[in-house]
Amino acid sequence: MKVISSYAVKIKHYNQIFNDTVRIYQQAVMFFIQVLDSEWENLVSLSRKQKNGALEKLTHKTILNPSPKYDFDSAFYKFPSYLRRAAIQSAVGSYSSYQSALNNWEKSNRSTKKPKLSINRNIMPVFYKKNTYSRLNDYSAEIKIYHQKDWVWLPVTFRKSDVDYIKHHCADMKEGSPVLKIKGKSASLRFSYEESVTLSEEPIKSRIVLSVDLGINNAAACTAMLSDGTVIGRKILSYPIEKDRLNHQINHIKKQQQHGNYKARKAWIFANHTNRHVSEMTANAIIECALEYHADVIVFEYLKMEGKKQGSKRQRLQLWRKQAVQAMVTHKAHREGIRISRVNPKYTSALAFDGSGFVHRHKNNYSLCTFQTGKAYHTDLNAAYNIGARYYVREIIKSLPERDRLEIQAKVPELSKRSTCTLSSLINLNVVLKELAL
Repeated sequence: MKVISSYAVKIKHYNQIFNDTVRIYQQAVMFFIQVLDSEWENLVSLSRKQKNGALEKLTHKTILNPSPKYDFDSAFYKFPSYLRRAAIQSAVGSYSSYQSALNNWEKSNRSTKKPKLSINRNIMPVFYKKNTYSRLNDYSAEIKIYHQKDWVWLPVTFRKSDVDYIKHHCADMKEGSPVLKIKGKSASLRFSYEESVTLSEEPIKSRIVLSVDLGINNAAACTAMLSDGTVIGRKILSYPIEKDRLNHQINHIKKQQQHGNYKARKAWIFANHTNRHVSEMTANAIIECALEYHADVIVFEYLKMEGKKQGSKRQRLQLWRKQAVQAMVTHKAHREGIRISRVNPKYTSALAFDGSGFVHRHKNNYSLCTFQTGKAYHTDLNAAYNIGARYYVREIIKSLPERDRLEIQAKVPELSKRSTCTLSSLINLNVVLKELAL
């Protein structure tokens, strides 16, 4: 499979000079979005590529198309051709997403706020090679920008440390066209790099699985497991300092809102930064754990997205963190040849891994739970065992013929319902497989 990575290279000496380029590019995107809004009925049945071509024909004057319906060229004088096509692609993507959101809203009995048609202010211009971007040497290039009411070539110098890092890590990868990024007063070019990786093809009974439960009190609980249910390693990821810092920032947001500052932008920036930092540390630690135990697959729970966005501040930050961690781990794992899988999250924490039934959560210490047998255990580790077991149960059962599958489910009834599978279910499954010599 192909894996895309991206790295930013900071541009030295310049900052405000790119503002006009960003402004006119976003105006061009909005121009195309407005055309799409008027012509959508005629374009909706076309493929993405066909929409791009049709939109260009509607707006751009050529020898074969001397009188387009909408005159883009007069409104955007000397606009570079490749940049125009990038703006068209951005507009088609944005408007298609808007239409999908609108359709979903109409199907949901209009119970939520109606989606608004607007331009994403994070849309930035792409500099295509030989048209708007030309590399001079390892540490410098020329890019075409809009400056003083004209499109001109601007020589730029890159930060040496950024270039050297990319040369070291991406020497054998295919480099894509850079995207302009502006953060505060600094500007950079973000390059994409494509590489081909081969994912693990180990048979199910030979696979090592790293099951991960992204918890609340702890960042994550990781368990390395074999197909027979043997646990060969476990690790609890907890970052108490960062957790305390985040709780402090959430409380600070609440106080600001109580005093009339409902948006509390600066406080949210710090909270999101801390949350992002914890996400990165968690993702890196999960990958390190997977490599340590030579895992072939990393297994997560499916994230429950419904009804979470409007929760408490802490709940929303936790959801964002879980999303970020899964996204980061997926990218990093694929680069290492490790597969990613997800399982049904229902009752993974609520059911004891030994098959004794539902657990009792401690009120004073939510990290602990008590089994029906009286045994106290770590809640997140218990969930991690069940997550890994559900993956193996699903994959083993799926690989069997229908007749064998029904016979096994008759002997181990909980296998027929994935939300009731625990580590004990996997162990019982292996016992039956041995009996049947499968």
